Amino acid sequence: MSISTPQIEELGKAISLGLMPLMRPVPQTPVEWADENFYLSSESSYQEGRWETLPFQVAILNAMGNDEIRTVNVIKSARVGYSKMLIAASAYQIEHKRRNILLLLPTDGAAEGFMKSQVETMIRDVPSVFELAPWYGKKHRDNTLNTKRFSHSKQLWCLGGAAAKNYREKSVDTIIYDELAAFEPDVEKEGSPTFLGDKRIEGSTFPKSIRGSTPKIKGTCQIEAAASESPHLLKLHIPCPHCGGEQHLKWGGKDCSYGIKWDPEKPAAAWYVCEHTGCVIQQHEMQDKHAAGRWICERTGIWTRDGIDYFDADEQPIPTPESLTFHIWTAYSPFTTWGRIVLDFYKAKGDISKLKTFTNTTLGETWEEDQGEKVEWETLWGRREVYPQVPHAGLVLMGSIDTQDDRYEGRVWAYGAGEESWLVDRWILNGDPASEELLRKVGLRLHELYTRADGTQMKVERWAWDSGGHYTDEVYAQSRKHGVQWVIPVKGANVYGKPIANFPRTRTKGSRVYLTEVGTDNAKELIYNRLKLQPQPGMSVPGCIHLPANNEICDEDELKQLTAETKRLKIERGARVYRWDAGGRRNEALDCCVYALAALRISQQRFGLDLDLLAAAIAVTATQPESKPDAPKPAASGWLQIDPGSSWI
Repeated sequence: MSISTPQIEELGKAISLGLMPLMRPVPQTPVEWADENFYLSSESSYQEGRWETLPFQVAILNAMGNDEIRTVNVIKSARVGYSKMLIAASAYQIEHKRRNILLLLPTDGAAEGFMKSQVETMIRDVPSVFELAPWYGKKHRDNTLNTKRFSHSKQLWCLGGAAAKNYREKSVDTIIYDELAAFEPDVEKEGSPTFLGDKRIEGSTFPKSIRGSTPKIKGTCQIEAAASESPHLLKLHIPCPHCGGEQHLKWGGKDCSYGIKWDPEKPAAAWYVCEHTGCVIQQHEMQDKHAAGRWICERTGIWTRDGIDYFDADEQPIPTPESLTFHIWTAYSPFTTWGRIVLDFYKAKGDISKLKTFTNTTLGETWEEDQGEKVEWETLWGRREVYPQVPHAGLVLMGSIDTQDDRYEGRVWAYGAGEESWLVDRWILNGDPASEELLRKVGLRLHELYTRADGTQMKVERWAWDSGGHYTDEVYAQSRKHGVQWVIPVKGANVYGKPIANFPRTRTKGSRVYLTEVGTDNAKELIYNRLKLQPQPGMSVPGCIHLPANNEICDEDELKQLTAETKRLKIERGARVYRWDAGGRRNEALDCCVYALAALRISQQRFGLDLDLLAAAIAVTATQPESKPDAPKPAASGWLQIDPGSSWI
């Protein structure tokens, strides 16, 4: 029986297909494979043609296919070719590594669009992958809009990340999250997308999780959260073509001496100023040096050039890290110009929504929703003032104490008409907060006298003492010892709408103190708005917060603590809420300022203090002749003539 040529060809194909699982290709890195096999499809690329990995893309693409790296995060801007790197890495994983892949997009609609425009065109145009897809262009069970099953039995799923069911019943080697920042932070109340998705790779011999996205809102951004789990944040440091100093490219800004600069008359003709020696660098000069760049982690000092080999700060080889984060932004891209970036900035800078887009998509950085609330400590440092211990306009003193596990910190603030305020004193007492000796020292501070500019001796009218943490009983005991209406235990209530001080009508049962809830969010909002007010020499500025040019009371650390917090958007129980957050920075000075304001509110609302009325009364008294030359100065502040330590209080 004779066999026709077509039958022989079909038999050959069947045999080749059957032997394919036994074939072992020559090992290639993802970059080597992509440069040899990958193709840019016309439907999804600006220019159709063979792929060529750019120097700044080499390490990222290689890391995506490096079996020793389990997690790769990419924080990126637009115009850096990330989507194409992702598709090239997927094709490499399918054809060369023979891995099962789950590719997740924010929604089902986005996943379907990605499958049509990116995955299916890649299968068609990359010959080595096309050979694994005998069903291409046909209606077939292995060829659906969300799943592709290849002839070597490996599969690629492309699904939406908003549905919990899409994370179930799939055993894959590689999971890819594209535009992770757009994912819901809690997928149908079952957990974060990366938590649910990474469960799918736990049984793999070579598990790989690739997360990439343009960032969005600081504090709620999913790619920011994913990157924070990695110990290494790598940025591409390029040697200056003139002095050789390495630096990662920076936007710089108008107050920065380096970065992208331009002539306002000709913004399109932008250049770069080296941060080391001020060299002026043109874009083509910097791009010529990309291949000599190193991806360096400024946290740990590790670095790599190619994403395959890694070294420590002493240039000694080290084991490949298990988790890495790359940051790349538009300034590195040859697909646009620095002048174009500047022009985009000019279009955006007058519009908050456009500026937000520019920050996310061009700079590749998260947008801080709280930018309008932020106060810089350097600004406060520059406006510190010289004034007496208590200025003439200071009418009453309010004190506050912050309780820490190894110390007590106190501040004393003077308040005048219009709630203008002055920082008068700061003290920090270290030791065991429960010890009698440390509490004795605090007691001495409570009763300390301060001298106003006119010679009046003043006591602190009321203290607010933080009773949170591990030393609640000790604070309650000190309140009872020194006067329950003079030393007020306070606790913060981090909920908007709460009054700054909610002094109870009766003492708390059991503790027998006036435990007062403090609306910290409202207090911080008020304080930060007042910190923006500028002092006017010789003039009263209602609400203005004055700070002394005295490092014993108000040094750099005090101002950093006072401005430590920013208001950030967070998700709580599925709702978007704003919360003040210190981000791990010390904030005792701010807490003490909040408690002093609470002490003022208690004095106003429950004990009749009226600063404006008191200021007017003192002004009238000052204009009248004294009947006796040796008449004593008014006790305390002049509004409360009672010893605050009296037993009846």
